[in-house]
Amino acid sequence: MSKIALPATNDYLNLLLNGSPLIDVRAPIEYQYGALPFAINLPLMTNDERHEIGICYREHGQNAALALGHKRVCGAKKEARVNAWQVFFKANPSAVLYCARGGLRSRISQQWLADAGIQCPRVEGGYKKLRSFLIEQINEICKTTKLVLLSGMTGTGKTQLIKTLPRTIDLEGAANHKGSSFGRPLDEQPAQIDFENKVALELMAVRHRHPECSIIVEDESRNIGGRHLPIPLSDAMAVSSMVVIELPFEQRIEKLWQEYVIERYRHTLSYHGNNAEQAFADYLKDSLLRVKKRLGGQKTKDIFTLMNSALELQHNDAFASHKNWLRAITSDYYDPMYLYQLEKRSDRVVFKGNHQEVSQWLASA
Repeated sequence: MSKIALPATNDYLNLLLNGSPLIDVRAPIEYQYGALPFAINLPLMTNDERHEIGICYREHGQNAALALGHKRVCGAKKEARVNAWQVFFKANPSAVLYCARGGLRSRISQQWLADAGIQCPRVEGGYKKLRSFLIEQINEICKTTKLVLLSGMTGTGKTQLIKTLPRTIDLEGAANHKGSSFGRPLDEQPAQIDFENKVALELMAVRHRHPECSIIVEDESRNIGGRHLPIPLSDAMAVSSMVVIELPFEQRIEKLWQEYVIERYRHTLSYHGNNAEQAFADYLKDSLLRVKKRLGGQKTKDIFTLMNSALELQHNDAFASHKNWLRAITSDYYDPMYLYQLEKRSDRVVFKGNHQEVSQWLASA
């Protein structure tokens, strides 16, 4: 290792706010467990190499582990990994690299890049410090910044409005889930840590752009699909003021039909191809079964009948029959559940109105 000092940075705030390109040299298994959305995984070691060298470190110490590491990653392997870093750095000259704790792996990677003529800074403290900084930011922002919840019955287009307003956090977008039994994605939700990192970054960005303003978030439960809101955010939302979107029933059904039927079917076609018909039917039926316990056996059975009929007719009536089961589940399940929850929080409601009225109120509040 060279004795020449290699550049390092602990300016975590600007690294994260600016979305600086990051080279994550941790092993793939570490990256999959949790990473940053603007980091690329170009590992120094594979999973197997990391495992073997880790055992050597525990049993024989650092020097033996270093020697084994240089033995395992040398020649063509080393050249390929350094070349991957070079290619990324040349395309992203402001890139910074990091390992788990800012230790040996990032320093070795830096040195190999320096030997190739590239001075790439490393993050002091590595991913662990970046992650700790994000957690601290969530805690601090939720303590010092007012939140406003955007609420409304199912089908009022809360997410649609969220995406048009400044000062907002798109929790469902970060979780890759629409927040209901019918809101599961075709692909996977992000890892829990990745979800938390995205939320923290959005909070930081909004607070940085609007330091004196409240932050608008969609009214969500503690869980969005299989992902859980960070506890400080969940606690802050539990005492925040609420703005409620009001929309006539049939307009809400139209929005739900577009989202859960028309758009979902189109996406299923592109995702599943020849298996799309069965996949779409399975998605609808499984989504209904997920609320069976609260909906009740007979109501579930009745809605199943409407759903099966709609699936049989969908290519003959342009999917119109799906509105029948959507009306039933909305009036029998979603609306009563929402009204019950809203009644318990009625003292926190500060404004009600349609999309335009709510948007105007939030802009002036």
